[in-house]
Amino acid sequence: MLDYTKLYSKRYPDVFLKVIQGHFVTPNSHINYYIDMTTMKTRRQEAKNAAAALAEAYQDSTVVDTIVCMDNTEVIGAFLADELTKAGILSRNAHRTMYIMTPEYNLTGQMIFRESTQMMIRGKDVLVLLGSTTTGKSVAQAIESITYYGGTVSGISAIFSAASKICGLPVNALFTKSDIPDYQNWKADECALCKRGEPVTAIANGFGYSEIKS
Repeated sequence: MLDYTKLYSKRYPDVFLKVIQGHFVTPNSHINYYIDMTTMKTRRQEAKNAAAALAEAYQDSTVVDTIVCMDNTEVIGAFLADELTKAGILSRNAHRTMYIMTPEYNLTGQMIFRESTQMMIRGKDVLVLLGSTTTGKSVAQAIESITYYGGTVSGISAIFSAASKICGLPVNALFTKSDIPDYQNWKADECALCKRGEPVTAIANGFGYSEIKS
């Protein structure tokens, strides 16, 4: 396992990330830091703390019918639904409750919703929840897919985001590039680390990383 440093939120002292410096390849870019959120996504108290912090950005006027959880954020999503409900966030669903769901992806990486889940999207106000976004490409694709199925994206929440807006929507993030000032990302053919001949540390995605042994 690679060495990491704990990074605590400036606003929420009980929320932290594990940050690993290196040369990482993701599906959309090359990055010089990997943000490890495994504990936050899987341990009850850390997930609850993150959800409570994310919920603070939303006002009573926000409507959320469905939370679409990307990057294995389902545990955080369930707690977020509870926090939003306690905060008075409205749902138009028949039972005044929120759906928490995980999307499916086809072979090209496009988000799809089967007939059994389309009722959670069509005509619904959808909150997109994800672990991290660097280029915003995967979130933009998610917004496009949700729109195809007749849903409306009412918000974007992320644990870490290098972008402040995606498709014109503000990103509610617990950590940003200001928390990691030297965080950088590049397109694969423009990567400064590759040009300097620095070997790839690991292949990374929303599930974690796979270290490349030298």
